[in-house]
This record gives sequence, structure tokens and C-alpha cells, in this order.
Amino acid sequence: MANSAQARKRARQALKQRAHNASLRTAFRTAVKKVIKAVEAGDKAAAQAVFQASTKVIDRIADKGVFHKNKAARHKSRLSAQVKAMAA
Repeated sequence: MANSAQARKRARQALKQRAHNASLRTAFRTAVKKVIKAVEAGDKAAAQAVFQASTKVIDRIADKGVFHKNKAARHKSRLSAQVKAMAA
């Protein structure tokens, strides 16, 4: 365990940051699942609206460094392709 006061403080901070990052990762996954669910439902207009909202969430989380920007871009690209492939 941490022996110095500085190390103890960093351990406390790490726990707090880990919990925060975990909630952001959960929000990321939820946003992706919402788009997939909307695509499977078959309503293209609704899927586009959910995709727009999810894109903002994904970008915000990538900006914080929780996920790499390329990972966020890859997810957005694949979701966009799914939405565009839907029959109108």
C-alpha cells in the first residue's frame, strides 16, 4: 500500500477518477446500444435522431481521453453506415 502522504492522496484520486471514467464508459456503450436498437426497430427518422444525439456523447467522451479518438470515429462510422443502410 502507499507509504507516503503523496502516494496515499494519489491512490484516493485514482479511485475517484476510475469511478468517473467507468460512468463515462457506460454512457458510451449505452449511446451505441441506443443507435443499434433504433436501427433494429426499423424507423429511419428515429434512428437518425438517436444517432445525432449519440454522436455528441461519443465525441464528448473521446475528448476527455476515456477512449481514443480513432475508436470513437470508428464507432460513429459504423453506426452511421448502419443508419444509412436502412430502407427509407
